[in-house]
Amino acid sequence: MAETNFDVIVIGAGPGGYVAAIRAAQLGLKTACVESRETLGGTCLNVGCIPSKALLHASELFEDANHGTLAKFGVKVGSVELDMETMHAEKAKAVKELTGGIAFLFKKNKIEWLKGHAAFTGANSIDVAGTEYTAKNIVIATGSSVTPLPGVTIDNEVVIDSTGALALPKVPKHLVVIGGGVIGLELGSVWRRLGATVTVVEYLDEILPGMDAEVRKEARKIFKKQGFDIRTSTKVTGVTRNGDGAVVTLEPAAGGAAETIEADAVLVSIGRRPNTDGLTLDKAGVQVNQRGMIEVDHDFATPVPGIWAIGDVTPGPMLAHKAEDEGIAVAENIAGQTGIVNHEVIPSVVYTHPEIAGVGRTEDDLKAAGVDYKVGKFPMMANSRAKTNRDMDGFVKVLADAKTDRVLGVHIIATLAGTMIAQAAQAMEFGATSEDIAYTCHAHPTHSEAIKEAAMAVQGLPIHI
Repeated sequence: MAETNFDVIVIGAGPGGYVAAIRAAQLGLKTACVESRETLGGTCLNVGCIPSKALLHASELFEDANHGTLAKFGVKVGSVELDMETMHAEKAKAVKELTGGIAFLFKKNKIEWLKGHAAFTGANSIDVAGTEYTAKNIVIATGSSVTPLPGVTIDNEVVIDSTGALALPKVPKHLVVIGGGVIGLELGSVWRRLGATVTVVEYLDEILPGMDAEVRKEARKIFKKQGFDIRTSTKVTGVTRNGDGAVVTLEPAAGGAAETIEADAVLVSIGRRPNTDGLTLDKAGVQVNQRGMIEVDHDFATPVPGIWAIGDVTPGPMLAHKAEDEGIAVAENIAGQTGIVNHEVIPSVVYTHPEIAGVGRTEDDLKAAGVDYKVGKFPMMANSRAKTNRDMDGFVKVLADAKTDRVLGVHIIATLAGTMIAQAAQAMEFGATSEDIAYTCHAHPTHSEAIKEAAMAVQGLPIHI
């Protein structure tokens, strides 16, 4: 008979869950992981981060070739054609390689994959596909799913969610994106580059809620220059399927006259919600808060002994790398070690072009907290590598404590912002000052020199502006 009793059972094999399972197994704990998908990796690897980045990269290559970007560097191409079938196949190949890699790691670390949906039957027991399993410790890592828009039916043909937007068989003439957050802007970027007219409708007064206000405004300017039609302070009151298209009804967020837009596809991208339904948490004595999330302590433990939770089902930003770090930490805590995640230093990235990234506090955060701070900014147009690459949109912004000079936040718009932000996060993790960054030698010519210059600008002494 198959084993049904474990030291640790992890529910969910997304970035948080599979990492927690691997670390637990590495630490000598008999570990199982519950996953209902046919492949491991959760939303991120199957229908989220990974396939979207594959399409973003492919669409960027197409745009460079199709719109003369290559020609100005002396690379002349003939007529450019779009082969959607091949593009989707390459995306699927990347997903298969990565999800298969996790399956290999499960075998390598002797992790039992329990295939099916988990439902609690008690504080230390779950049912999966009719079999009861018990464990001293159960980690809930079930992630999140798309938040529906009330009154709007998603058919993933014309009215689509993020999963549907990754699988469109052809380029829509007009794509309406409901929601000006990260996912909407990334997927909107894919289809705009491939030829769609893209309209973004955002209820708030600016896109990218939660990011630094100056970054949000600059990003909007860049996206409008690229051809996005961005409508902020606007709410969607209805979406009606109309044959092979749809009619979207809008009105000002503050109230006013309604208007309609015809679209070939409508992407509903207003956020994500935690996956806690179906777990029968009540049988384990676990409660959720008003947002449907599971509250945990500093060690990721719930109030029920032996039950832990990480990732998107807990409060905080819904980010794969946050979940991964929490997965390592919770496994180490279960094993009696000290697992810690510094939630003040969690970077976030928008993989548009240019990329947008931030870590730590924003100016609005610091003002609200009454913190006295200094700002150092450096434009990418003054950066040598950005200049040679003719890709000069954006800037680096460093926020430092006015008294101690400790770096409190870094915000970047640049082609390589997602990579550059790692330096800022590491510096902040070590409690660096802006002076520490300013006096660290950076290779020339690199985009990262802009971080050094922005840090120098905190003291008002940048060199190249």
